[in-house]
Amino acid sequence: MENNYSIIMAGGIGSRFWPMSVPDRPKQFLDILGTGKSLLQMTYERLLHVSPSKNVYIVTNVQYKEMVLEQLPDLQPDQVLTEPERKNTAPCIAYAAAKIHDLNSDANLIISPADHLIIQESNFAATIEAAIRSAENHRIATIGIQPTRPDTGYGYIEFEKLSTLSPNDTVAVKQFREKPDLLTAEQFVNAGNFYWNSGIFIWKSSTVLKALETFQPELHRLFSADLSDYNTPREQDKVNHAFSACEDISIDYAIMEHADNIDVVLASFDWSDLGTWGSLDTHLSKDGNNNALVGGNIHSFNSSNCIVNVPEGSTALIDGLEGYIVIQSDNRLMILRKENEQELKAYLKSVK
Repeated sequence: MENNYSIIMAGGIGSRFWPMSVPDRPKQFLDILGTGKSLLQMTYERLLHVSPSKNVYIVTNVQYKEMVLEQLPDLQPDQVLTEPERKNTAPCIAYAAAKIHDLNSDANLIISPADHLIIQESNFAATIEAAIRSAENHRIATIGIQPTRPDTGYGYIEFEKLSTLSPNDTVAVKQFREKPDLLTAEQFVNAGNFYWNSGIFIWKSSTVLKALETFQPELHRLFSADLSDYNTPREQDKVNHAFSACEDISIDYAIMEHADNIDVVLASFDWSDLGTWGSLDTHLSKDGNNNALVGGNIHSFNSSNCIVNVPEGSTALIDGLEGYIVIQSDNRLMILRKENEQELKAYLKSVK
């Protein structure tokens, strides 16, 4: 595994998990599932199955560096790469790819968000190994998740239609499809050759730098035309300048929608991006009325299909609620209909 490097993207603020996730301590640093480990810690431990600890790098906002080192004490400070400002995923990946390519020009990069839920770690490792075999052929590999429902909150990957599909199969990508409306999502699921885009990418450092040079020449110029400052005391100054000058752009728009050398590996593991409270719902234990009650001393009467999370040591009583999300954290309280969860960002803007 010496050539395998894992890059964990951990710089977001997780606003859709308000009120627990706030800018001072976003969701990747929280024990959302009540397991005793944060999502970042779970991601780090999962990636140790495919890369050694010394090859794991965290890319995060500068304000979170000490939090990362506190939660992952096995890491050295130079394994935490800091962004001076948030500019989406493409600059984040461009920075990490350039730095690691300077260390090892034969590096395989495994790019993973910090806040996904993947329990079947051995299956995860097998899927990543299949993706690395694709990357070794100078392909860009992405992990596709078989859809379990016509979800409109995910992007989809369309791939060549096969007569049979098996976990860890590697298939050429035809195109990426943006988040669809419900009717289109139903058509995707029924077709069978559309999988959810997990946002996990595997490629050689040389492959991603070449793709940046081809499709995003300015991003390439800022981060990787000259590697001489990386892994020296001059690195942070170079990176700070690059972030201040670069475009705010996702890796999907920057590379994935343009490249023609992309494979999708069909995941052999269960997955959730934990993007919203609703996505967490299926992973929580329930009472007889399908309520997920997490945290303190919660008493539920005449209520069903709710998520309730209050701090340890708190007592809560709910009565007559159907399909609500009730979350208390510090001095913040949210009572939200499940069906309105996609409106949370808009609501927060109005009460900021």
